[in-house]
Amino acid sequence: MKALCVENLCKEYPSFRLHDVSFSVEEGRIVGLIGRNGAGKSTTMKGLLRFIRTDGGRVLFFGKDIARHEREIKEQIGYVAGGFSYYPLKKLRSIGKCAARFYKGWNADAYKNYLRAFGLDEDKKPSELSDGMKVKYFIALALSHGAKLLIMDEPTSGLDPLSREEFCDLILKVVKEEDVSVLFSTHITSDLMRVADDIVYIADGEVLAAGAIGELLAKYEVACFAEMPKEQVVGLKEVKNGYEGLIAAGAPSDCAARRPADLDALMIHLETARKKEKECPHS
Repeated sequence: MKALCVENLCKEYPSFRLHDVSFSVEEGRIVGLIGRNGAGKSTTMKGLLRFIRTDGGRVLFFGKDIARHEREIKEQIGYVAGGFSYYPLKKLRSIGKCAARFYKGWNADAYKNYLRAFGLDEDKKPSELSDGMKVKYFIALALSHGAKLLIMDEPTSGLDPLSREEFCDLILKVVKEEDVSVLFSTHITSDLMRVADDIVYIADGEVLAAGAIGELLAKYEVACFAEMPKEQVVGLKEVKNGYEGLIAAGAPSDCAARRPADLDALMIHLETARKKEKECPHS
C-alpha cells in the first residue's frame, strides 16, 4: 500500500504556480523532495497536509482521502517543519503533556523511552536545545502517538555536518525498527544519497523527475566536451574547460570525458534544459 499518494496538486499565487504535482511514497520507503529555493517544496508540503487551501488535486494517505478523513489521518502522521520555533520557552515536559491531549494513540511509556534513547531532558526548553536535538524531539513526539508516516520540511536546514549525519542515522533506524515511511524536503543532496530510496524533483512548481535514486542516476552520464558539441546533450552549459551536459548512459558520444551522474548534476542540467526550453520553446 502507498503511505501517501499525491495526484495533480495545484496552487496558484500571483507570482508562483504549483502545477499538477503528482508522486507517491510507498510504505517503508524514504522519499526526498528536492529542488532549489522557491521551487515549490514547502507549498507542496503545506498543500498535501491542508495547511493551505489548494486549487485542485487529491491527496490520499494510506488509501484515504485527507479531504474526508483529515482527523483520522493526522493521527497517523507526524510533521516536522524547519526552524523549530514552537513553544521556545516551554519545558519539554509541558509540550509533551500538551501533545498527549491531541492524540488518541498517545503512548506515555513510548514517549519516555524515546526521550531516554535520544538523550533528551524533559526539564529543558526548546530554546536551550541544539537544532539537532530539536529535530530528535519532534521525531520523538511523532513516534509517541504512533505515526506511520513522517513528513519533514527542511529538517536538516542549519544543522552542522555531524548533526546531519546523526539525523540520517536516526531516520534509517526509525524506518527499520518502527515500520514508518518518510517524506522529507531538502536541498542537501548528500543527505539524500545517505538515506533516501526515492526522490521527487520539483522545479518552478512542476515535477521534473521522480523515482528510485539509483534508477534515475543510471539513466545518465555527465559528458564533458572541449568544444561546442554537435550532438544532442541535455542541459548543455559552458564550464571552465569547455561544455558539460547529460547524455544517455552508455550511448556513443564524441565527448572528451564522461562520468556517472550524481544528484547535483541531475538537478543542474535538467533545470538548465528546462530554462532553455522555456526561453526558446520551438528550438
